[in-house]
Amino acid sequence: MQNNHPFTQLYRKQSLFFIASFMLLPFIYSLHAQTLTQTIRGVILDKNIQTPIVGATVVLVGSTPIKGTISDADGNFQLNQVPIGRQTLKITSMGYKEMLMSNVTVNAGKELILNIGLEEDITQLSEVTVKPTVEKDKPLNEMATVSARTFSVEETQRYAAAINDPARMATAYAGVVSADDGGNNIVIRGNAPNGLLWRMEGIDIPNPNHFSSLGAAGGGVSILSAQVLTNSDFLTGAFPAEYGNALSGVFDLKLRKGNNQKREYTVQAGLLGLDVAAEGPFSKNYKGAYLINYRYSTLELLAKLGLPVGDFAQRFQDLSYNISLPTNKFGKFTLFGFGGLSSTLGTPKADSTLWQTEGDKRYDEKFKSNTGAWGGTHSINLSKKAFLKTVVLYSAYENGFQQRRYTSEYVLEPRYDTRYTLRKLALTSTLNYKITARLALRAGAIWSHQSYDLFRESWNSEQKKMERFLSSDGQTATLQAYAQFNYKLSEKLTANLGVHTLALLLNNSRSIEPRGSLKWDLAPGQSVAFGYGSHSQVHPLALYFYSNKLTDAGVEYPNLNTDFTKAQHFVLSYDRLLNEHTRLKIETYYQSLNNVPVSADERNAFSLLNVTDGFELRRLANNGKGRNYGLELTLERFLHNNFYYMLSGSVFKSEYTGSDEIWRSTRFDGGGAGNFLVGKEWLMGRSKNNVLGINLKTTYVGGFRTTPIDLAASRRRGETVLVETETNSQTLDAYFRSDVRVSWKRNRNGFTSTLSLDIQNVTNRQNIYGQYYDSNLDKIKTAYQLPLIPVLNYRVEF
Repeated sequence: MQNNHPFTQLYRKQSLFFIASFMLLPFIYSLHAQTLTQTIRGVILDKNIQTPIVGATVVLVGSTPIKGTISDADGNFQLNQVPIGRQTLKITSMGYKEMLMSNVTVNAGKELILNIGLEEDITQLSEVTVKPTVEKDKPLNEMATVSARTFSVEETQRYAAAINDPARMATAYAGVVSADDGGNNIVIRGNAPNGLLWRMEGIDIPNPNHFSSLGAAGGGVSILSAQVLTNSDFLTGAFPAEYGNALSGVFDLKLRKGNNQKREYTVQAGLLGLDVAAEGPFSKNYKGAYLINYRYSTLELLAKLGLPVGDFAQRFQDLSYNISLPTNKFGKFTLFGFGGLSSTLGTPKADSTLWQTEGDKRYDEKFKSNTGAWGGTHSINLSKKAFLKTVVLYSAYENGFQQRRYTSEYVLEPRYDTRYTLRKLALTSTLNYKITARLALRAGAIWSHQSYDLFRESWNSEQKKMERFLSSDGQTATLQAYAQFNYKLSEKLTANLGVHTLALLLNNSRSIEPRGSLKWDLAPGQSVAFGYGSHSQVHPLALYFYSNKLTDAGVEYPNLNTDFTKAQHFVLSYDRLLNEHTRLKIETYYQSLNNVPVSADERNAFSLLNVTDGFELRRLANNGKGRNYGLELTLERFLHNNFYYMLSGSVFKSEYTGSDEIWRSTRFDGGGAGNFLVGKEWLMGRSKNNVLGINLKTTYVGGFRTTPIDLAASRRRGETVLVETETNSQTLDAYFRSDVRVSWKRNRNGFTSTLSLDIQNVTNRQNIYGQYYDSNLDKIKTAYQLPLIPVLNYRVEF
């Protein structure tokens, strides 16, 4: 089929418009000399149990005279009159490891508010001076020692082609590739994109992307705004015990708290939409704060102004927020959430001369994908050693797609009718308990209750009629529980041991999953680690309720008792700090997948490991297998002296067996991938208040696998028919793409503006998406991915 993802259409239709817009904008340059400063505030906490650290010292490195401060009884600190630009902070406290926070970006438009967690030093030797280590990619979760790193919002804004999207940003990392240009589905170590888990504030959330399909983990445009996110973790294998219901990776997202002393605003306009964000205190005498962001689709706005936006009308809008409500005696409360509405509308033309290809102006299509999640958290220190956090979340997902096709007699004939509604209420509670300085416990439980209403009909080309495959409504629940220990055997040796359990009440499927890792610090800045994890995942609910058969007892659901897909991850990692700003990391891994759903009625090559979303028109059995193995390398110079680079590469193999028990390549078996990112910033103006940035990204991915098309059978049926006996036997051409980002940041007193232009696929290379049979032209055609696309954006902070 063609790559007709709504976001692909959005890109292609508006390229010329945004190129022209960028050329017309003036490039303002400020020459007057002015020293601009800003305030850095925040809180310093024990990383494990979140208790405030009193008397911690915060020093601005390189300041003359030395500028510093000390945290108060609540762990709060404040540094005034910090020069704008990239700064380095040194944080020290008796009994804790020193920390260096490098390249902290200070802008004139907004105060910088930091949440800093310090790790306890088990040596407790205050008289020994230890040089603080700089571990910029170290995950926030101290129990994740392999296949994990932190990422910052600033990276989603700085990396070329990331466009404020965590998933697109992650494709710069070793072992992570894009499933296609038209969306942000990602393939992690050869696994299908739907193996990814999204979490926010410690609880699982629905797929936070516009234009998403049922069961997918990505979409076209991220619903989440960079304005509300803060530093978060990304994991690609052997996860700690707290993460369940995932096979390939985890985005563990954290939300930023609003400024509780000063009202601040951000306005942003670009290809993706018009954003407005606001934050500030509720009153002068209360430490609570609000943070809210709203975005409205640029293309829909242009359409309402009467400007042409192409044959497909893409509409989306979203809202995200985080409200902090601390109390003096009863802990801290927050309210958080996000919601996104997205839809497309395709209008056909009753004129066969316009039907140049099968997809051109012949289909009447209506698509919608709406997602929302609304939750609250409560966190409290039960004692000096215990911290309890409880999160409740209500979420809803609604997806619908109706398609009709003009016959040669200009009659609109139905082709698809799908309507999916899912609603979930989830509750989780996590206890962090520091038994000793060496031993910490994290344990918790997750309960979720889900209701569903699922319907699908599609065209049967052989019988020439619509056929119903899904019509079910009801409710079910999942239960998860976990416990894990972090034990520092010595200053150089750390062990993490845990177990996760998962149960689906719909069919009483259960899984007990041991997890563990061991990290050995060979020398300062050099370590080796091993991780193991047993993992499993619940399938999208629609899969369980496939039906094409009526019995005397009623409707038969042959897939109702389908068990979880399961995997075992083995990871060996070597990490070395070559110098204070450059890190080398090598990881090798092996993943063994079992219990994979494959065809139950015939011996063939089908496997759910090749499927990107959540529904299959066949009876399934848990008899399939899979294996992914590879080697990853990352050489990264963190931003220093306004320059950074990252070279990441991987060689890998991804294989599976269907019900025919033949080992084949999966669809995502590209064999290898590589990225090279480089960026430089120049400080401009007499007082260096302005910043010109240029960032480049070049990506290579070995070609995905594809299946030959049976031309004769396709002609008979009038649609694409594959040669199933040769599944994934062909390799597409290798994927190659270069992206460029140019940005201009201007700081003025109390005001920061940033103008940026991302040029995606700057060489306009035609990367192949796949092939399909076009019944209009009666031949096999090739569909290509995105051409050169400019993404213009202008942001103002004040």
